[in-house]
Amino acid sequence: MEIKTDIQNKDQAQGHEEPEVLNVVYDKLQEYSEEAMRHDANDVDSRATFGTTVFLAETEVPTRFGSFKAFIFQDIIHKGYILAMTFGDYKRARELHTRMHSSCVTSETLRGCDCDCVQQLEGAMKKISEEGQGVLFYLLQEGRGVGYAAKARDRMLVQASQDTISTFQAYKMLGLKKDYRQYRNVMEIVKILDINAGWILLTNNPDKVDAMRNNGLEVIRTEKLEFDPGPFNLAYLQSKAESGHFLDRPQISGLQSVQTPEPVIPFKPRVLESAQRYIYMASYFLPIRPVDGQVVMSVQDSNQYFPNNEINEDEIGEGNVIEQLTSLRKHRMMLKVNQGALAELLKGQPENPLGKLQYLPYWFRVHVYYDIVSGHDVVVLVYGKPEFFDVPVVRVQSESILNRFPVKSDDNKAKYRAALQNIVQYGCGAIMLVYQDGRGAGFGAMAIDQMMLQQKHSYSSRESYNKLGIEFDNRDYESLFSVLRAHLPSNKIQMVMNSPNSLVTKKEYAQAIDHHQLDVVNWIFLEQSMSQ
Repeated sequence: MEIKTDIQNKDQAQGHEEPEVLNVVYDKLQEYSEEAMRHDANDVDSRATFGTTVFLAETEVPTRFGSFKAFIFQDIIHKGYILAMTFGDYKRARELHTRMHSSCVTSETLRGCDCDCVQQLEGAMKKISEEGQGVLFYLLQEGRGVGYAAKARDRMLVQASQDTISTFQAYKMLGLKKDYRQYRNVMEIVKILDINAGWILLTNNPDKVDAMRNNGLEVIRTEKLEFDPGPFNLAYLQSKAESGHFLDRPQISGLQSVQTPEPVIPFKPRVLESAQRYIYMASYFLPIRPVDGQVVMSVQDSNQYFPNNEINEDEIGEGNVIEQLTSLRKHRMMLKVNQGALAELLKGQPENPLGKLQYLPYWFRVHVYYDIVSGHDVVVLVYGKPEFFDVPVVRVQSESILNRFPVKSDDNKAKYRAALQNIVQYGCGAIMLVYQDGRGAGFGAMAIDQMMLQQKHSYSSRESYNKLGIEFDNRDYESLFSVLRAHLPSNKIQMVMNSPNSLVTKKEYAQAIDHHQLDVVNWIFLEQSMSQ
């Protein structure tokens, strides 16, 4: 009995006799301590706690790589969420493959391709499923622990330098350390879940090996997670290799880094005049992976891909590299690219200019704000440069941390992709991201809602939220639209919504639109367009 022994030693040192009743108290204290740190799946009201980590919920997560079980935790000091994504019989295994993965909203939710984070996330989950058992620890430690606002300032400086400074040099210029991440919560979760295996760590980062061992976890060996770089993450991966990460491919890649479509000018953080609770932190370009192979280019730029600026009609159609060509507003065209046919073409003609199509992104400008009231980051993605006659397509996009994983059925990501398509096809627009959402109550509330539904302790999200004692929708639409409004050239917009019913159930949403005097000239309902 550790507690009993510690107190006994102190009492004996002070010359105190030990009444028998204290033995009972000591035993109860030890019993309570051991029970408090163990997760009991049969006790629906149990909220096991160890150190600063508290268990919130568990939920099944069907993915493309099989069914994982997510155990959701929160740190009671820094309030960040931590997920343990378990697969197979992790309790009885003698060794487990694992990854300690830091969140990356830009690649995992927004489809950004300027890093390799989503590849590592999905690669680790695929490896764990192939091995039959393992645990992926997902930590809300964006930007090596500094958060998205500081990460965005890093990206702004790197892009302004045209990749002549690295991400690590940018951190130093901003007065930041190289890495703020900590992995103490992982050790505490291992104790709560009562895992006793040794670990095979999936990482390219030697610092993570040291972190696991310093937290008392046995690392049997490491396995690399490396993927071929692209033109948008090449410089970033080269800087990681130079900083000590186990990466070979960036140094031997024959690709060239691609610069932003226009210069990025860094600025000092400043208050948003129209809503002074928000500090405008950064602005930079995010290359976004095209949806369904549909790339967009101006007619003027097409001569980079097609000789004599001509596309023969007999080269367009099913089975060809270009399956479909559609003319768009503003002298642009959209090409649906068959990636398999393109790969076959490049095997025999590696220098064919059509090869550039595989790297053509949607360039969105990211604007990042810090909300001094909620402490959250607010993100607005802007596409194109609206002219006076344009009516930008606008979307308020909510997300959940669970949507960042390669889930088998993902309605939320499908709606985001549809919103991207509507904006890109029209030629200008904006998306406001409300992330880690839970309808404004946070991811913890959403996770508990999911658990209640799966375990049949409630039969609708409204019932779950009622049991939690919170309003069904806590989102501050009024405040969000004050930020979004700053990026609209006029009051005329096209609004992307899930369904007509959304306007009925989200009264505060409609009120915010009216308050900011936005004239919605066209409603785009995703559930209707996606069902067609």
